[in-house]
Amino acid sequence: MNPRDRLSQWATRHLSYQRVTALRNAYFGWRQRLLPVLKAFHGTFGVTDLRRHLEERIGRDFEVLMVHSSVNHMKPMYLDGPLDLVRMLVDFCGPDRTLAMPAFYFGEPGTGGAYTTFQRQPRFDMRRTPSQMGLATELFRRMPGVRQSRHPVYRISALGPLAQRLTSGHEDASSPAGKGSPFETMTQLETCIIGIGKSIEVLTQAHHTEEIMADEFPFPSREGIPLSMTLVDGGQEIPFLLRARTVDGRFDIWKIRDIMSPDALREWSFHGVPLFATRANKVTSELVAAARRGVTLYRPL
Repeated sequence: MNPRDRLSQWATRHLSYQRVTALRNAYFGWRQRLLPVLKAFHGTFGVTDLRRHLEERIGRDFEVLMVHSSVNHMKPMYLDGPLDLVRMLVDFCGPDRTLAMPAFYFGEPGTGGAYTTFQRQPRFDMRRTPSQMGLATELFRRMPGVRQSRHPVYRISALGPLAQRLTSGHEDASSPAGKGSPFETMTQLETCIIGIGKSIEVLTQAHHTEEIMADEFPFPSREGIPLSMTLVDGGQEIPFLLRARTVDGRFDIWKIRDIMSPDALREWSFHGVPLFATRANKVTSELVAAARRGVTLYRPL
């Protein structure tokens, strides 16, 4: 585990959200001052080098490629831009595979999160509300032919032959990452999940476990109060209930390393940039099996 991941793991377990945010801001300030040193130490690369690396480490044995990314965390070693990254990933998947990215929205900053934001304004414009998961995900979301799942928080963008199947019906799912969601569909397909410039902290697929297990999940959980909303998708207005299941514990994604083997959850770096790769069906099946043994990704509050 690299020093940044160790600090993040410790902070997530022991500090408040506000203190974690302050630490992350301090880290980015420190990193900005060290950019020339990092560039000299790790060397540089562009999208051509990254594609060659992905072909070697990931291969083509997938139907869907779900990509979590952060161009900011790739700099200064990465010399190209976010649009270059998106175009490379589209080309890497080609016409026979489907590229997917998160287009999540967690509410207006400083308002207390998505639920509070939507209590104040219970309308969500699917096309005009940008992704909060980085510029690359927003550029991808806006590309011609890209489809979006209809969910105001855990929206998924997809392009390719399985895009419609992957994104359809999210508005009717039992919960954001539960039954009927793209996260369930990803377990039914050969879905490779990768992080580029992101660690396993962003592995949203892990939340599929508690949502599909519901009352069977060994950690105490409860259904939240549904919030009535309207999804605006072009000329359509779709009535929507924002549902969520709250687990009475503190989520600790780092525990996944004790559950999944290094072969099933691969982590490495490329020119100092963190990468990871796993399979959606492996994440869900192994976390469900662990939960049935009483082992989860949660800790007591």
